[in-house]
Amino acid sequence: MMQSSLFGETRSVVRLPLATRMRPRTLDEFVGQSHLLAPGMPIRQAIEQGTLGSVILWAPPGCGKTSLAYLIAHYSGAFVENHSAVAIGVSEIRKLAERARHRMRTTGQPTLLLLDEIHHFNRTQQDALLGYLEDGTFTLVGATTENPFFLLSNALLSRAHVLVLKSLEEDEVRLLVERALHDHERGLGELDLRIEPAALKHLVHTAAGDARLALNILETAALQTPPGGTIRLALIEQLLQKPMVRYDQQGDYHYDTISAFIKSVRGSDPDAALHYLARMLVAGEDPRFIMRRLLILASEDVGNANPLGLVVASAGAQAIERVGMPEAQLILAHVTLYLATSPKSNACYAALQRALGDVRTKPLPPIPLHLRNAPHPALKEMGHAAGYLYPHDFAEGWAPQRYLPEGDWQLPYYEPTTRGHEARIREFLQALERMRQNDQNHQ
Repeated sequence: MMQSSLFGETRSVVRLPLATRMRPRTLDEFVGQSHLLAPGMPIRQAIEQGTLGSVILWAPPGCGKTSLAYLIAHYSGAFVENHSAVAIGVSEIRKLAERARHRMRTTGQPTLLLLDEIHHFNRTQQDALLGYLEDGTFTLVGATTENPFFLLSNALLSRAHVLVLKSLEEDEVRLLVERALHDHERGLGELDLRIEPAALKHLVHTAAGDARLALNILETAALQTPPGGTIRLALIEQLLQKPMVRYDQQGDYHYDTISAFIKSVRGSDPDAALHYLARMLVAGEDPRFIMRRLLILASEDVGNANPLGLVVASAGAQAIERVGMPEAQLILAHVTLYLATSPKSNACYAALQRALGDVRTKPLPPIPLHLRNAPHPALKEMGHAAGYLYPHDFAEGWAPQRYLPEGDWQLPYYEPTTRGHEARIREFLQALERMRQNDQNHQ
């Protein structure tokens, strides 16, 4: 079985793909998922002790789901039944259970069912697993790239703990590539190959956290490079079918591109905004960085001209964390187009700057007594909250009283524009000002 080839003799392993040969044999060799597998973490301890039980591994491609499943089996001493949910039905599940029971009776070895793409199981197939999980016929490790909380039954989820794995960081993918390149036992070390720094950077960057993709491309490149040679950038670009975009995430071009992007959104040019967004996405820019800039723009440049701008941007920020790349590209485009085509106002930004300027540069008088808090009778005796007019006690929902302390302030701080929703805010504030003037005239 594959278990013996992964964790036992290594002679036949060389015929396996590089990504399979380089699978970690211990948790110390496993790269990534430190939030679960760092030394001392409860999940790691449970795996090492063989007490983890059934789990669902929810993760993007190439971040170690299958490797982790085999490590779980390795530490528990289980026999691995590796199947795809796409190609297995209820009758096959019963046969697996029969084999697992026979194995336990004859050898005492437990069985671990590694079920890839488990989200393809319908409710009938999921229900067929429940009894076997309950009686310990086998332990389940299900792997999925889809949200299991949406696609798996509550009954199954109650019997299998969901572990959320993360895409690998670039440094982690680079470590795996370099390890495979120099490993003489299981990797490409006997070929004595080198890889150009630019080629390595492009391979790691383009893999986007998918170690399997990176190792597959590395293996193909090695087959096309003579022993002792150097894997060139041109070859990696050809194999990936993607030229390297000259985009240093710490350099001037990085900042120039995000600047052009934000200015295009601010300038209400959706085509230009999408152009610069596409540049950043193709170059592998962190979508969270782009979304943070859009969140700021939603308040700074759209503001109350379209109050829903911040709502849409906030929803987009949550969505990209949930779905990840590459689907997050569509969410970024959605938010970009919404903000680019919204009416614009920087009145919120300008108002805050004027208020901050006053507070930072001018003496601050005490807060008026009628606005102060009075949670204790002694404070009321000192005049706190005395004379405060509760606006809801008045027909217009507005009370004729002063809120700002006396001072030489840069008023008005907030001057709403006549664009979008701010036009209504402007009319509302003008109506309040007329009411204030009428009240003063009647005093």
